[in-house]
Amino acid sequence: MSSYKPASASKPKEPFWLGGAAASMAVCFSLSASILRQSTYSTTRFGLYNIIAEKAKRYYGQEKLSMAATITCAGLAGGLAGLVGNPAEIVLVRMCADGAKPAAQRFTYSNGFHGLYRVALDEGLSTFSRGVGANITRSVLMNVGQIATYAKTKQHLVGTFGMKDDVGTHTLASLSAGTVATTICAPADVLKSRVQSATASGADGGIIQIVKKSLTEEGPRFLMKGWLPAWLRLTPHTVLTFVFMEQLRNLTQWRMPATEAMIPAGTPVAAKAESR
Repeated sequence: MSSYKPASASKPKEPFWLGGAAASMAVCFSLSASILRQSTYSTTRFGLYNIIAEKAKRYYGQEKLSMAATITCAGLAGGLAGLVGNPAEIVLVRMCADGAKPAAQRFTYSNGFHGLYRVALDEGLSTFSRGVGANITRSVLMNVGQIATYAKTKQHLVGTFGMKDDVGTHTLASLSAGTVATTICAPADVLKSRVQSATASGADGGIIQIVKKSLTEEGPRFLMKGWLPAWLRLTPHTVLTFVFMEQLRNLTQWRMPATEAMIPAGTPVAAKAESR
């Protein structure tokens, strides 16, 4: 007999947008230019993960997924999100790289939407697919590193160590998730950024050419280049994202307590109230 028990009818379904809203709130404290990216990419990866994970629980008849199943669900959702979020990712990478370039080589996008418009107008819609393979790979790794690590760490902290399901536990679990995500995403992050920051007409825009040039000039260690700055950027963002998401989850699942005046006559609760 299946041990899976569907959520109670009194417990509202978690909104698809919840993860994206939490991530967008988090970037307001770190890198505001990425709100467009979070609104597309993170909304998709968190929203799809919840849908896929729920279907997996029903399929396997389990209330909690195994580590392997959690990784699979997170990876699948992350891959699809990487595809959806690639256009905004290109604009974000270029806007972040502008400050280190000579004035004549800057893209000078005034905001994310202006960047999308300029890319489509100046380089064509096909440019939005630049680096999509690296971005999908990075997105899979990011989702596995963040979501799977957070879910299992929180489960152990609460179940094994007896910690409360509160902000302190959420912070510890997300610190672990941020560290794991930074480490496994570093190689894909480096390649993605170098491919997407190149222009369509650039001679070094292909990923194979970029890898060859980077290996020749910097050696294999280039794949982990910028780990510490990435950790300092990603880990606080990860903590804020999951803390906000847990609080938003509590808010969206809150129900006004039923009062006797609100209970229809004839129900067992109403009959009990009338007999007092």
